[in-house]
Amino acid sequence: MSPQKIIIDTDPGIDDVLAILLAFSSLPEELEVLLISVTYGNIDLQNCLRNVISLFYYVEKEIAWRESIGRNPGFETLRNSKPVVAVGTEHPLTDNMMMADFYGKLACGMNLTKSSPWFQTDEMDLHPRLTPAETWQRVFEVAQKSSAPEQGLIAEEMNKTTSLFIRSETPAHLEILKLLRDNEPNSITIVAIGPMTNLALAAAEDPETFLKVKEIVVMGGNIDQAGKVGYQPPSHLKQVPNIEEPPFRLIKQAPSPIRDSLNIRNQTAPIADFNTYADTVAAARVYALTSPKPHATMPPTTPSPLNQKEGVSPAPLLPSYPESLSKQLNVTLFPLDITEKHMLTRGELEASLKPQQAAKSPLAEWVLAFMSSSFEKVKSLNPEISGDALSLQLHDPMTIWYCMDNENPNWNIVEGEDLRVETTGQWTKGMLVTGQRNRKQKQDDDASEAPGNTDGWLTSGAGNRLNRCVGSPGQDIFGQLLLKRVFGS
Repeated sequence: MSPQKIIIDTDPGIDDVLAILLAFSSLPEELEVLLISVTYGNIDLQNCLRNVISLFYYVEKEIAWRESIGRNPGFETLRNSKPVVAVGTEHPLTDNMMMADFYGKLACGMNLTKSSPWFQTDEMDLHPRLTPAETWQRVFEVAQKSSAPEQGLIAEEMNKTTSLFIRSETPAHLEILKLLRDNEPNSITIVAIGPMTNLALAAAEDPETFLKVKEIVVMGGNIDQAGKVGYQPPSHLKQVPNIEEPPFRLIKQAPSPIRDSLNIRNQTAPIADFNTYADTVAAARVYALTSPKPHATMPPTTPSPLNQKEGVSPAPLLPSYPESLSKQLNVTLFPLDITEKHMLTRGELEASLKPQQAAKSPLAEWVLAFMSSSFEKVKSLNPEISGDALSLQLHDPMTIWYCMDNENPNWNIVEGEDLRVETTGQWTKGMLVTGQRNRKQKQDDDASEAPGNTDGWLTSGAGNRLNRCVGSPGQDIFGQLLLKRVFGS
């Protein structure tokens, strides 16, 4: 059986890293990871890149450790084929980055301490508009000059000629297009587990090449479930007096009970997930390609391309898609509604990894370090839960599980839903909107839907066509499956 070729577009936080580890631990006949496309996310792009380099460092050490004690080294997919690592965008298509150093230590809503080898953002100055080559160089220079041991590991990994990845200085969205051109149509799946800016740029650059993708599997969106950290009434917050409002306000509207609650809980919006909220225009542009009439569901503004060098005239606005395209994009969405039900408990994690940590497994020690601090954050937000029952939601890894086993009949996928991204609302920005009024649809030739035409919801031939996962082969088994694949236990 030929493996499913995948591109992972990621803003490496905790569950992103677990997803990448799962992909690397798949069998060669299941997956081939062609590209790790890095984008900004909860932290800036340079730290996202550094996290990817850290991941490769610890995987390489883990393979060597396993071989030294006579164990199967694992990571067959990674050892079988080195992926390219490419640097993507630093900012959303519109708006300024809402992320900050504080939020960077809360990757995917989970706390990472300042002393963790995962994040050391105090030594990293932000330099917007860097080229990919400059970003690679900046990460190396900071690591090389630093006295912190963790930074030394980064410099060591970047100096190697035998690394487990191939470094690219081509912008990530162009690397995506290159791979789609160089491979057979419908042979590559893109796994999008961060803001979708890289994908939107690739689609704008060359829509027909972008449409050669087999499927885009997205972790993002929410239908009935609120943001990753659900809204809590003030009475709940009073039970946790030790939680202080972060020094950086994520929500910048005028003071109100909702805004104060969101800031305290470090939640970006009442009803939007982070990945969609981080670049709503990018998500809307990508999802528009699922429509029979892409122009109808495009966002109302078309932003200029990013990463313009100082002193260089602005480039033209991102173009609209051609009136006629060869096909519609195939998107399968994994929203919070399904991903939040798939969890890994602290008891499961420690039972699996503590013995390996005692045996000096580099990867087990590293994963336990950042996962332990994450469980402590969950405990602070949910004081009624403690001990082994504490759990983390496996949002991003679910997309990889689906790619590894998408022919399993137990996946329940609802096909062709008209889901649209709200790009401009004060409180609803980032939400996925569905038509809920019980009114008769018009025939396709009755009206031509256009942005702002509210009647267009009633036109059967318009609207987006997204597939949505509503059920998996087993929400109670996934945590153990992930641990067994990555750690062999």
